[in-house]
Amino acid sequence: MANYGPSYGSLAENQAKIAGKRSVDLDQEAQQWIEAVIGEKFPKCSYEDALKDGILLCKLINKLQPGSVAKICTSGGGFKLRENVSAFQTAARAYGLPDSELFQTVDLFEKRNIPQVTQCIHALGRHAQKKKFDGPTLGPKMSDSHQREFTEEQLRAGQGMIGLLNEGMNKGANQTGQNFGLSRHI
Repeated sequence: MANYGPSYGSLAENQAKIAGKRSVDLDQEAQQWIEAVIGEKFPKCSYEDALKDGILLCKLINKLQPGSVAKICTSGGGFKLRENVSAFQTAARAYGLPDSELFQTVDLFEKRNIPQVTQCIHALGRHAQKKKFDGPTLGPKMSDSHQREFTEEQLRAGQGMIGLLNEGMNKGANQTGQNFGLSRHI
């Protein structure tokens, strides 16, 4: 992690807010799912340190979508290992994750927003279920859209009912100037 020194003011508030969003249970669920999918245990270090170099994330996306990351860098400096994280993000985006569910490289590499990393892994788990991945699952299954078709007759019948629904919502709206149990002493 980069050495930023003490933080004050709004920066300290933002860091506290991010730390408050972190759930050890969600981190553990994500770790267990990754281990089950790739078939290997995390190294004996913290969750974020195990993910930091992006190697496990690249192995994960390659299990979900074979060939997604062609080359995984296993050695080299920080810059080389950041390429793994970037390759994972590109592959996850191609797998169907929207940008809002991805994390930025610094969120993981500099441990700035680990909850966002965990959220991304959970989103990947949901998308894997939707894509019929036959391995272990993580989180709830994403719902499929259920498009309904109505005939013209059904639509016309529904137009008459809307007035009935809204009729009770306006009761009392034109009772201006009335005292509703509040007494006023003069």
